[in-house]
Amino acid sequence: MTILILGSGGREHTFAWKISQSPLCNKLFVAPGNSGTATIAENVAIGVTDFEAIKTLVLENNIDMVVVGPEDPLVQGVHDFFLNDEKLKHVAVIGPEKAAAELEGSKEFAKEFLFRHNIPTAAYQSFDKSNVEEGYAFLETLTAPYVLKADGLAAGKGVLILNDLDEAKAELKAMLIDSKFGAASTKVVIEEFLDGIELSCFVLTDGKNYKVLPTAKDYKRIGEGDTGLNTGGMGAVSPVPFATDEFLEKIETRIVKPTIEGLIKDNLPYKGFVFIGLIKVGDDPMVIEYNVRMGDPETEVVLPRLKNDFVELLQAVANGTLNEIDLEIDERAATTVMTVSGGYPEAYEKGKEITGLDAIEGSIPFHAGADLKDGKVLTTGGRVLAMTSYGNTYKEAIKKSYQNIEKLHFDKMYYRKDIGFDL
Repeated sequence: MTILILGSGGREHTFAWKISQSPLCNKLFVAPGNSGTATIAENVAIGVTDFEAIKTLVLENNIDMVVVGPEDPLVQGVHDFFLNDEKLKHVAVIGPEKAAAELEGSKEFAKEFLFRHNIPTAAYQSFDKSNVEEGYAFLETLTAPYVLKADGLAAGKGVLILNDLDEAKAELKAMLIDSKFGAASTKVVIEEFLDGIELSCFVLTDGKNYKVLPTAKDYKRIGEGDTGLNTGGMGAVSPVPFATDEFLEKIETRIVKPTIEGLIKDNLPYKGFVFIGLIKVGDDPMVIEYNVRMGDPETEVVLPRLKNDFVELLQAVANGTLNEIDLEIDERAATTVMTVSGGYPEAYEKGKEITGLDAIEGSIPFHAGADLKDGKVLTTGGRVLAMTSYGNTYKEAIKKSYQNIEKLHFDKMYYRKDIGFDL
């Protein structure tokens, strides 16, 4: 098969790493890709939402399958674009159709879905600029901390958790009236705060059958001890030590099953990954959010633990035969630590040379915000590189990741030294 991956981050490098191991893939393209994918696939300088350019690439290279990494093209309807084109509709697209991608595209849509299908989640109300005053009144009925979520896509930055009521009111106004997150915050969901420990559950579905992939836990905040600003993710651990068999059973029966059944009942066509952001409250799992693709950096620990031929799995998703495959999971733990540019998630400099990559032993460096220029690997983003390692325990794996990060260098490189601290 000839396969195209859309995206340019650590998740897409991991996809490429896993797909390139399959004898079923004879040619692999990544658009736009990065310095990591360049070594195992052919990068093509096309944006992930430039559907016409993607069409040309697919037709010129007889591409059989498109694996969509990020959320933007899915929310904008890339799958529908393929289905509605006579020349493209035979191509397998891994990722939900536009109607189902609203689970990530709109927080309000996701909350309505959760309530409709009796899936455990926090109580909420949504507001727009016509009823800001009602939003203030709703905040007054809650106890701190206050959770405000921009309804639309805000690149992982649209969720605020605030301890002060006046600050929460000011931020609600900033989001709705002053367009703090642009179009993403024309509507804002306010919900009750759930106190517990978070984890992520990943599900692969062909629209009727599903497989639950290994759990993972990621670390969102920039500072150690989970302090400071939210980021796209600073590291991840899989499996999650506190997710016992009993707890995993609750996740599957109360959340995964009703989610897949809900998609069918609501006629939301879905072939791809469902990311379920969970929180363990007491002994019970509750849903914080849905994403309609794999998470990053969780992909960098989940896929390395999958022993199956990845292309075979994706083909089963496309063909609706996922029930015929048994998942094989590596018993070892996998961890990843993200190195980031100094200043991230606020302003940071790009174009810094990364050295020490050739000294890495016993870990897999997944490139994220990095690119090749004149034979050098240079930083291009905030999150630069994820260092993934295996170990018999997550502590052993994390130690290996840190040992290899110490061999890396780029100007103002930063990483959290406490990934896994709360486990």
